Amino acid sequence: MRASLWRVLLAPRTTLRALRLQRLSRSPFDFDSAWQQARMRCAPDEVEYLLQRCVQEAKARRPDP
Repeated sequence: MRASLWRVLLAPRTTLRALRLQRLSRSPFDFDSAWQQARMRCAPDEVEYLLQRCVQEAKARRPDP
């Protein structure tokens, strides 16, 4: 199952907020970023977890020297 489907099933309000953020943004905004931003607004206790995930994704994107 895809992560986006899990998000819809387990956190429908956050998903709706993310879709709204994505629709109302002036610049192109991917769903994952919109979902994380919406999650940070409605569940501030999870900010640390989301920041750790962002760091891991940045390390994975960085090319090896």
